[in-house]
Formats: sequence, structure tokens, C-alpha cells
Amino acid sequence: MTAGAAVPTAAGRERPGRNLRRRRLRGLAVLLVLLVLAILASIALGTKAIPLSHVWSGLFAPTGTEDDIVIRSLRVPRTILGVLVGVALGLAGALIQGHTRNPLADPGLLGVNSGAAFFVVVGIYVFGVTSLLGYVWFAFAGAMVASIAVFLLGSAGGRGGPTPVSLALAGAALSFLLSGLISAIILVDTDTLDAYRFWNVGSLAGRDTSIAGQVVWFIVAGVLIALASAPALNALSLGEDVARSLGQNVRLTRALGIVAITLLAGGATAACGPIAFVGLAVPHAARAITGPDQRWVLPYSAVLAPILLLGADVVGRVIARPGEIEVGIITAFIGAPVFIALVRRRRVAEL
Repeated sequence: MTAGAAVPTAAGRERPGRNLRRRRLRGLAVLLVLLVLAILASIALGTKAIPLSHVWSGLFAPTGTEDDIVIRSLRVPRTILGVLVGVALGLAGALIQGHTRNPLADPGLLGVNSGAAFFVVVGIYVFGVTSLLGYVWFAFAGAMVASIAVFLLGSAGGRGGPTPVSLALAGAALSFLLSGLISAIILVDTDTLDAYRFWNVGSLAGRDTSIAGQVVWFIVAGVLIALASAPALNALSLGEDVARSLGQNVRLTRALGIVAITLLAGGATAACGPIAFVGLAVPHAARAITGPDQRWVLPYSAVLAPILLLGADVVGRVIARPGEIEVGIITAFIGAPVFIALVRRRRVAEL
């Protein structure tokens, strides 16, 4: 080193890391502002457009007008549920992609959707369940049972617990089996088919605050487990052997991840039915912004997903006036080209 050369200091070496953290925090703040705007749009826009001044009065100083009734009894519960379900699906998608190191994985890979759907069909066909509140509990029970079955099947014959490949194979096998059983039931009973189609389309419509109240604590528990597991998930992304050498309990990390995915995806699917592409596309958008660090991918996914879901719900209400198109259909139309654009713009990263 020459005499006049500057010697890098510890502060100089740390500055790039601090700058990156600040950029990520600013990006998260911008997304939170966009989420607030999406919430306002969800309350103001729909079959009937409501001015923002009426939205404000309907939320904080209601006088019993028609707009107040629409806002408080229909739009607000729907928006709250959209935020909850969006957060759950975004986090569940990021977790399943991180745990399986499969960029094409979504929460359905663990059989969550198929398990929930099968139990809903059984509830309708065997027990005569007809209400959304009844669907919620059958769907959540099915998601839990399917996830546990996939975990046990993926662990069978292995000494170190389930692997990403064994989980994917077990999930695919169970999903095919349950899909066949669902088809067998709905083909012989048209009433079950009609009721099942209403739940299976994936929608925020017709859900009141009681639906959100049924699933909120499961989703909150899933969020806490997911965020707490981010450092371990970073270690796991380096490979199981490296994770063990860093002191991580791989089997415990996998088990906690499956619990979190089940709580999140199970709660979301139980409340609204299966909603496509949110859990698949959103984590890719989050990684495109933040990089592969799960400590940032998870919170970014948790904010991006409700923005997408509420935006899709508003689009479905506006373009089909005086009716509406269910959000599960809109997310498929929005998510597919967005996902294709992400893949074309940059190669899908190895996870």
C-alpha cells in the first residue's frame, strides 16, 4: 500500500450495509403507503363509487346514510378480510419457496388447498353444511390434516426428517388422491357440486366480520412463527449441511415452517376458498426488490400480497358493474402475466 493511500475504516466497511438497510426500509415504507391507498380504494370503489369525503364520515362519523351502511357493513369487513388473507398468502408463499428451494412452489404444494377442499365437500355432502362459517372450520381442519399427512409421508424412511423433494412428492401424491375423491363425490351429488363451486371459486364477497374473527388468531400465530423463523430459513437456503454446521436444528426448522404455512394458508383458504397466484408470484416480486435475504423477503411479501389482492378485488368489482368477478379469477389473470414478466426480466433465482 502506498503512503498516501486511504486505509478503509470499520465505519466505511459498514456503510454499504447500513445504506442497503435504509433503502429496504424506505421501500417497505412506500409499500405501506400503497397498502393504505389500496385499503381506501377497496372501501371507496365498487359497484357503487363512494366519494372519499363520504368514506371518511362513514368510518369515523356515521350518520346512517346509505353510503355509511355500505361502508360499515360491506366494504370494511371485506377489506379487513382482504388484508388478512393477503398477508397470509404472501407469507405462506415465501415460506414454502424458501423451505423447498423451489421457485415454482406455492402453498398448495403441501396439500393445503386439496385438504381444505376435500373437507368442505365432506362437510357439505355428509353433514349438510351450508353456511360460510361452517365451511371455515371444515376447510381449516382439512388443511391441518393434509399438512400433517404430507409431513409424515415426507419423513417416512428418512433419518433426517423430510426433505424438499420428499415434501413435494408427498404433497403432489396427496393432492391427486384428494382431487379424485372430490370429483367422485361431486359427480354423484349435484347439490354438493353447486355449494362447492361457490366456495371453490375464491372470493372476498359475502364474508362479514365473523369470518375474519374465525381465522384471525390462526393467521396472527402463523405470521409470528414465520417472521421468527427468517434467520433459520436464511441458513437453510445454504443447504442442510451448512445449516447444521451453523447450529440450526433443521428438523425443527422444517416442522415450524410447515406449522406456519398450515396456519397461514389454511386460514386464508378456509375464509375465502383457494386464491391462485398470490402465494406464487408475490415472493418473486419481493426477492426482485430486496434480494434473497428472508428477513426482508417475508415482510415485503406480507405487504405486497394484500396490495395485489385488494387491487384485484377492486378491479373485479369495477369492470363487471353492476355485478362483480370473484377475486380468485382476477388474481389468475393479473398474476400470470406478472409472473411471466418476472421470469423474462430476470432468471428465476435458485433458492
